[in-house]
Order: sequence, then structure tokens, then C-alpha cells
Amino acid sequence: MARRATGAGGNRVKGARRPELRLPPLEPWTGGELEPDGDYDGLEFRDADLTGQGGAGARFLDCALTGCAVGETGLGHARVLDSVLTGLRGVGTDLAEATLRDVELVDPRLGGTQLHGAVLERVVVRGGKIDYLNLRMARLRDVVFEGCVLVEPDFGGAHLERVEFVDCALKGADFGGATLTDVDLRGAAPLEIARGLERMAGAVISAGQLLDLAPALAAALGIRVE
Repeated sequence: MARRATGAGGNRVKGARRPELRLPPLEPWTGGELEPDGDYDGLEFRDADLTGQGGAGARFLDCALTGCAVGETGLGHARVLDSVLTGLRGVGTDLAEATLRDVELVDPRLGGTQLHGAVLERVVVRGGKIDYLNLRMARLRDVVFEGCVLVEPDFGGAHLERVEFVDCALKGADFGGATLTDVDLRGAAPLEIARGLERMAGAVISAGQLLDLAPALAAALGIRVE
């Protein structure tokens, strides 16, 4: 069941529904390289070097990817379903317009990951650090960022519904043009919003965060403080 938290004024914030994953016994992946539109079902990718490989449109169902290198791996339009991704590392991974549903992403070390136009539903990102995450025009529903560091994530034009930031560092975030519904930012520390403060309707923050954001809010609203 979705957790409900109480925000300012007694308003109820709908909590994100988390994935409930129970992977079946997995077979080790012994293939050479990923294939476009490939079908990967019930496989374990362990310490695989997928750097620069092309798996656009591929489907991963009931899979575990552990300790894999994914720098510049091409996975545009891929579908990752009911899977656990642990310790992924790399720069420039392309997941543009991909679908991630019922996925746990654990302890990633990623930079410049392209998820623009993607759909994320019942996804947990736990631990790790992601620099310059591109989620422009993406749709996030029931997504939790927990115990991770996000540096300059780009949510420009994205739709966020029931998204939680729990013990998460959010640095230089861009919410320009975004639409937020039941977005809980109270667990973000620090909470740094570089753009899109005027788009924060639908989010809940703490009183302390409001004080921290006050100068930026005043500037966004054209208010002079003297």
C-alpha cells in the first residue's frame, strides 16, 4: 500500500508505491554482445563489460545486472522490467525513451545518463551517485530516490507523480517546465534548485528547507530583499 505522509497544513501527500521484486532462479548470461531488440529473460549479467554496446529496443525481464560497465551503452527504447541493477558504472549510458518498471537501481556510479522521454514506474534508486542525470520530458510515477547523491539532475518538462526523495542529496536540480504531483522533497539534504522554483506547486518541503530556499524564491518572483 502507498504510504501517506502529512505535510504542512495537515495535507496528505500520497507516498510512492515501491516495487516488490522476487527474482526467479537466474541463468548466467554468456552471450557476446547485446543485440538491438534482444530479448533477455531470467538472466544474470555479472561484471559484464557492456561499454559501447548497442541494445536499443531490447527487453530485460526478471534480470539482475551486477557490477556491469555501461559507459555509452545504447539502450534507447529498451524495456527493463522486474529487474535489479546493482553497482552499474559508466558515463553516457543512453536510455532515452526507455521504460523502467518495477526496478531497483542500487549503488550506481553513473554520469550523464540519458533518460529523456523515458517512463519510470515503481522504481527505487538506492545509494550511489549520479551526475548530470537527464530526465527531460520523462514521466516518473511511484519513484523513490533514497540515500543517493544527484548532482545537477535535469527534470525539465518532466511529469513527476508520487516521487519521494529520502535521505537524498539533491544538488543544482532543474525543474524548469516540470509538473509535480505529490512530490515529497522533505528528505532531500541539501535541497538545491537551480531552475524551476515557480514549478514547485504539488511538492511538499519542510519549514527549514523553505528558509534555505527563500533567497532563490524571492529572486524567482522578482522580490527585492533589502
